[in-house]
Amino acid sequence: MFHEVVDGRGSGPDVDADEPAAGDLLAAFEALVSEAAASVEPDGLVDEIGLSAADATAVRDGEVAALSLADGAAVLAAANPDREADAMVAEVRDHLLMGMATAVLDVDAIAAKIDADLTGQEVQQALEGRTAMTLGQLAEILAVIERRKP
Repeated sequence: MFHEVVDGRGSGPDVDADEPAAGDLLAAFEALVSEAAASVEPDGLVDEIGLSAADATAVRDGEVAALSLADGAAVLAAANPDREADAMVAEVRDHLLMGMATAVLDVDAIAAKIDADLTGQEVQQALEGRTAMTLGQLAEILAVIERRKP
């Protein structure tokens, strides 16, 4: 669902599909997650999803940059019983990897173009799910990939 904001299928602010900016993508993620969080019982964010109380408050306030992709997907899944969080995360990772292949980008090129303080190895680990990726990092990585796709 996160990668769909570029295609105009997500909710929230419009994202320029030809020149997506990381800030625009993050704003769309914020709208998507905070809207989903609003439809979940307040205690459900902590008890069912497992967010900390601070993260649950931040999500409700639309502050999702530091939220992990997995936690963001869990919030979306809680609001959308037809979707599974693990499947959403896998779908995003697949989209990123396919986008890298289409755009002819490697992890070092991505690391050099993002503001997040990540090395190429750390970008690769995040893409593969070996380390947590925040929604802020996802926005930056996705923006680089989408701008380079033909």
